[in-house]
Amino acid sequence: MPALLLAFSICGQARAADPIRIGELNSYKAQPAFLDPYKKGMELAVDEINAAGGVNGRQLELITRDDGGNPGDAIRVAEELVTREKVDVLAGTFLSHIGLAVAGYADKRKVFFLAAEPLTDKITWSDGNRYTFRLRASTYMQVAMLMPEAVAAQKKRWALVYPNYEYGQSAVDTFKKLLKAAQPDVEFVAEQATPLGKLDAGPVVQAIADAKPDAVFNVLFAADLAKFVREAQTRGALEGVFVASLLSGEPEYLDPLKGEAPVGWVVTGYPWYAIDTPEHKAFLDAYRAKYNDYPRLGSVVGYTTIKSLAAGFAKAGGTDTEKLVEAFKGLEVAGPFGPFQYRASDHQATMGAFVGRLGVKDGGGVMLDPKYVDGLSVLPSDAEVKALRPAAD
Repeated sequence: MPALLLAFSICGQARAADPIRIGELNSYKAQPAFLDPYKKGMELAVDEINAAGGVNGRQLELITRDDGGNPGDAIRVAEELVTREKVDVLAGTFLSHIGLAVAGYADKRKVFFLAAEPLTDKITWSDGNRYTFRLRASTYMQVAMLMPEAVAAQKKRWALVYPNYEYGQSAVDTFKKLLKAAQPDVEFVAEQATPLGKLDAGPVVQAIADAKPDAVFNVLFAADLAKFVREAQTRGALEGVFVASLLSGEPEYLDPLKGEAPVGWVVTGYPWYAIDTPEHKAFLDAYRAKYNDYPRLGSVVGYTTIKSLAAGFAKAGGTDTEKLVEAFKGLEVAGPFGPFQYRASDHQATMGAFVGRLGVKDGGGVMLDPKYVDGLSVLPSDAEVKALRPAAD
């Protein structure tokens, strides 16, 4: 072979073997309880995929950055990942308003973005775009999962407490809409919108108690949730009150409460100790072997984020953005909760979540009688999505 052709051949082979670069940004400093396990889950998946030969003969390379916990910094970080680090795709984000900002950036720059964790419905519906897909069950989906229990409780006077930003607002709006449709005579007698991460629990709990509700819908999480639970227990404010609560069964937020876990609350969460399926057992064993620890929900989300991207790269035959977008429409993925797919109609994954009631066992909080709810069962139909999502896709 002539020297020049040989050089071109070697260069082409080198390019073909270049790693696939995944640019991931998240609020690591602001939300470590969820995102430390999330990062471990991603790294476990990368190790597994690379040990098996990578994707199409290419290794995965994960490049993580902190998004600063605000939209402006997140967009700057996304731009650095794309222009300086030359990443092939973007992934991540935790807080809903940051996820929306990065989704907008991805649409403008025509960069593929897999929103791993932000839950607001806007990401896949009103603000949805061609280049953004979302993994986790949305606020609408998780509220809908709690709705059968909320309706069956037949409580008329509801109080609402939530962090006052996109996620909390979205969850409460959906809850009001779905409950009112199922129970027209319901009354919302108190609404406490609290600053994220800065809950003043005493006045909030007292305001709810003063309204004398017979049920509460709670959307608080992390340290705010712990403060709220402890203050409510100290005052006896929720005795005899039915509580439906998003995310409160996730180990990240339940474990710190230990024996103070609020018994009887109906929650969404992740009962890793009670899932008896081959897919989850394989994940649990691998996670424990690598980290000598049990997984949190963040671990599952991080792991499945990378598995989703790998499946997309394989189906697309590479990292071309437009081909990857088309590959993700209807993409089937095998995750720790079993198989799911990304819907073509709204780019939402059908991975579900678990619903159960909180209890205390061996000095710690657990989900009792957890039931897995498939995401597809609580999503609007493709026809309904057309009214929720922009036509241009």
